[in-house]
Amino acid sequence: MAVTQENIKVEGMSCNHCKMAVEKALKGLPGVSGVDVDLSGGKVEVTYDPGQVSREKIVSAIDQAGYRVV
Repeated sequence: MAVTQENIKVEGMSCNHCKMAVEKALKGLPGVSGVDVDLSGGKVEVTYDPGQVSREKIVSAIDQAGYRVV
């Protein structure tokens, strides 16, 4: 299993509720093994197995949670 770690710049996160919403959306995806939200930096570090989930699905989950990937 190959694991990829990627930092994704996200706009619109400003509070703990935002952090929890993004974490919940991403942790619900198969293949995502780690999520670290940095509110002050406006980014999310995601650890995932690209064989199980694509970057596009991760971006889509962030969008559906109400935040924008830049």
